[in-house]
Amino acid sequence: MQEYFYSLCDSLFKKINTDELLLLSFEGEDSDFVRFNKNRIRQAGSVTQRRMNLDLIKGQQHTQATCELSGSIENDLDQLTQLLSKLRLQRDMLPPDPYLNFSTDINNTEYHHDNTVVDSHKAVEQIIKTAKGLDLVGVFANGIQYTGFANSIGQKNWHSSANFNFDWSCYHATDKAVKSNYAGFEWQTQSLEKKFESIKQQLSSLAKPAKTISPGKYRVYLAPAAISELLSIMAWGGFGLKAHKTKTTPLIQMLEQGRKLSAQINLSENHSRGLAASFTDDGFIKPDKVQLIENGMFKDCLVSPRSAMEYEANINTDSEYPGSLALSAGSLNIDNVLTELDTGLYINNLWYLNFSDRNACRLTGMTRFACFWVENGVITSPLNVMRFDDSIYDLLGTHLIDLTSEREFIFDSSTYGKRSSSSIELPGALINNMCFTL
Repeated sequence: MQEYFYSLCDSLFKKINTDELLLLSFEGEDSDFVRFNKNRIRQAGSVTQRRMNLDLIKGQQHTQATCELSGSIENDLDQLTQLLSKLRLQRDMLPPDPYLNFSTDINNTEYHHDNTVVDSHKAVEQIIKTAKGLDLVGVFANGIQYTGFANSIGQKNWHSSANFNFDWSCYHATDKAVKSNYAGFEWQTQSLEKKFESIKQQLSSLAKPAKTISPGKYRVYLAPAAISELLSIMAWGGFGLKAHKTKTTPLIQMLEQGRKLSAQINLSENHSRGLAASFTDDGFIKPDKVQLIENGMFKDCLVSPRSAMEYEANINTDSEYPGSLALSAGSLNIDNVLTELDTGLYINNLWYLNFSDRNACRLTGMTRFACFWVENGVITSPLNVMRFDDSIYDLLGTHLIDLTSEREFIFDSSTYGKRSSSSIELPGALINNMCFTL
């Protein structure tokens, strides 16, 4: 795939004029997909796709287009050559772009993580065997994702990653189910079995009569999947330089009023994880790490090339929405969560989140899937659905007791147009009180 991309690039660079610059970015995948229902294979298939984005530049004028590729160099080169001619005509009618920003330094990089592709057949067999007797529904995605960049100055970058993502739930009855996710680079049967053992225990608890709690504030444990939902909403403009400069960030009170999170909160964008490429579509190399929040206080913004040009800042990402978040672990042993929770709510998942007061970083949403009432360190009953309304400054600030010492690696399971390369690594959180409204 790398040779195919570079061959197309070299041919296209010979077709531009001496006063032009051409940026080429490439993405593709060879993926298997298996959809399960009632722990049976309902749909299975493979996807091979490739696409190229062209950005043709002359001075401060430029225009872009993306085209799907077949994999045949001859056919694809003919299609791309025609597209290049159309871009040249369009570009000359456009005004200069004041925020056009691309790398003029030659930084060649190459990263491969595709030597140990998981055997999809064996993985699916293990899933069905391990989940025997369970009403399982989910999607298993597995394969290699490719990203490339090249420009007519002479820079070339390549990134490939072999990874899998199994996203599923096991249904009990009515609205009660247990959701889980297993993702990574190397398939480990023991890890899968451990997750299913936890699911079976929670399904047993779901079989008990459900409890409805009154609105109020409760001591809670939020599992990593629930914390992921909170951080995803917080990231809607929370860390981008553009949002900070235009004062649309939900963390505005942290920047202007001195509000802060718990000193335990250390949040970073970890570009070195290996799932997403370490370079941007404009040829800039991302730093290994961007520290967003340090000891509960805001530290650095995510800065895209266009924002860097507009506000004279250093580039550290391609998008100002995080794609490789990492929240540092705490000291709470995962085996002691129920004991430390004592009496309160054990929440596995949240959904339908949105801001109820954006400027105060206040969120509202619903509990989902397997959530339980705990008394004296013992799960006594499943919980009926509740709505919460609370501020991040409280949940991860004044009311945060501790974070777990173990973290979970969660891949984004989105497949809109392509498999997502976003991920998050984070612990669970024990919180002194969380406000539930109905």
